[in-house]
Amino acid sequence: MTTLTTRRFDTRGALDAALTERLGGAIAAAGASAIMLSGGTTPLPAYRALGSRPLPHDERLHVLFSDERYVPSDSEASNYHQSRPLLDALALAPARLLRVRTELPLERAAEEYQRTLGALLDSDVRIGLGLLGLGADGHTASLFSGADIARASGHLAIAVSRPDGMSAVSVTPAVIARVEEPLFVVTGPGKRAAIESFMAGDLTLTAWRAVQGCARVELWVHEGGQG
Repeated sequence: MTTLTTRRFDTRGALDAALTERLGGAIAAAGASAIMLSGGTTPLPAYRALGSRPLPHDERLHVLFSDERYVPSDSEASNYHQSRPLLDALALAPARLLRVRTELPLERAAEEYQRTLGALLDSDVRIGLGLLGLGADGHTASLFSGADIARASGHLAIAVSRPDGMSAVSVTPAVIARVEEPLFVVTGPGKRAAIESFMAGDLTLTAWRAVQGCARVELWVHEGGQG
């Protein structure tokens, strides 16, 4: 059974500050660990704040992504590109930065990401903090429907056709289940229905179905802003 802990923030600034502190702490953790970054606009202030200062970290730190739109890595729509302020400050060795190689054909990019994630999960590296978003339609990462959840069975990464017409590569519930601290960070007044369904444990909600392998999940919410 998945236990949900919810924290509500009165201001967007308070959420940004808390996320900056939480993510900074995860980066500074000792030992062989990984963090999972999410896309969207919500985590960007934290990425930029952390990227503006020295970031001491264990040399065994890894970074992976919950999902990636199938766009060039320098596109404004790329989650990798949007997180560059943080990544540049970390200056990780290439082998420790697990990005989706969107320069490959879509299915090959998904297969390559699966191999990379498999090697990580088979190693002694633990995935500590994992950031996730929640869409107004109830999606998380690039898992948009029950069909996506079903296709994800037996996989660590899959190619997805997004409702907006774009393609993407997403981690699967099997990867999310290995995250020790899954943290949904959600902003925007248009997401109230999805937030309420998530809090109610609604199994028709794709995001809630995606975390059924997790013992504990956190939800941080500020409904007054965009993201």
